[in-house]
Amino acid sequence: MLKRFVDVRDEEVGAVLWSFLYFFTLMCGYAILRPIRNEMGTAGDVKHLSWLFTATFLVMLVAVPAFSALVARWPRSIVIPRVYLFFLANLVVFFVLLRFGVARAEVARVFYVWLSVYNLFVVSIFWSFMADVFASEQGKRLFGFIAAGGTAGMIVGPFLVGRLAESVGPLNLILVSAVMLEVSAVCVRKLSRWAHDVQHQAPTSEGPVGGSMFAGLRLMFTSPFLLAMGLQVLLYAATSTFLYYQEVQLVAAHASDAAARTAAFADIDFWVQVLTLGLQALVTGRVISKLGLAAAMAVAPVLTALGFLALAAMPVLWMLIAVKSLRGASHYALERPSREILFTTVDREARYKSKSFIDTVVYRGSDTVSSWLQGGLTTLGLGNVGLSLVAVPLAGLWLSVSMFLARRQRARVESASPEGVAPVENAPAR
Repeated sequence: MLKRFVDVRDEEVGAVLWSFLYFFTLMCGYAILRPIRNEMGTAGDVKHLSWLFTATFLVMLVAVPAFSALVARWPRSIVIPRVYLFFLANLVVFFVLLRFGVARAEVARVFYVWLSVYNLFVVSIFWSFMADVFASEQGKRLFGFIAAGGTAGMIVGPFLVGRLAESVGPLNLILVSAVMLEVSAVCVRKLSRWAHDVQHQAPTSEGPVGGSMFAGLRLMFTSPFLLAMGLQVLLYAATSTFLYYQEVQLVAAHASDAAARTAAFADIDFWVQVLTLGLQALVTGRVISKLGLAAAMAVAPVLTALGFLALAAMPVLWMLIAVKSLRGASHYALERPSREILFTTVDREARYKSKSFIDTVVYRGSDTVSSWLQGGLTTLGLGNVGLSLVAVPLAGLWLSVSMFLARRQRARVESASPEGVAPVENAPAR
């Protein structure tokens, strides 16, 4: 039945389903924690986005080198489950502290930042692992459907919270999220076994990555390909911050009370996830396979530029909902899976170390700079219209970088020799 919707080979079916379950449990667990985080944000007086992003960025500067040191020494089948075990232990500690009411305001602040780190980090690890297990050609066919697992998790998670919060209590849902994380670790072990038995990956593809803990930063700045991927993430995050600011302003202006504002935010998230799920399950694999990465990666920045122009001309809530829904769906369904395919053509050190640096430190660094920039522009009297017009050239630059990456990726696959990083001798067998 799966073959009716996805271009999957017989020997890949089990791995695709395990990957779907892996991303589903990972994102469902996060989606369960997010409403708890938002409620604790009020208790912890977490109101200033700029300070939140800054704190998260600083934590990332410590977390990424620590992860790089682990993958340099231990194989992925050991490192990834243990990283998840570490985060699971964190959840248990938060549960105990909150259950006994220990320094609730301070714990709330820490939990708010922790979840921002956790979300980016576990997703980055997931896609690093996918790029390590599947080859580039497989990624083009399968990553869209696998990504749909995460989207489904983001839909089911809030549904579970809505049904269980009153009956079992919000804090007990932290333990549900911990169980989801343990299932994710089981999926890692299953997929590692499949890669060895079916993909026939060489032992070097499963062993330690080697190198230094700061190699991710060095590799990114010495490889034009990796540097362009970092710039692509930076521009996406910057435009996201500008759009989020407008979302907050327009929702606050059009919603009369807290309940109405909550409903408006929920409606926006709902439509983004529904559109994304439909595209990922039915469209992504076919678009990337038939039209190529360039077409798939162009949709999000083009829609972003057109969306900001539309918001500049008509800064109203319904326009923002339309822009964010289409942009979000195109990003998660087309651009994000395409970007992960790019990492199938780099060596394993770049795949685990540079990718985690780009997905976490660069992303949150862009958030931090953009949020302070937005605050400065607002202080100078630049309203929503002005911010939209500032974002348009950023989207244009994002499009140019995406086209550069698509061309380089095609050349790298054809030559099988990455530019700026080591050859892909440890890549999965094709």
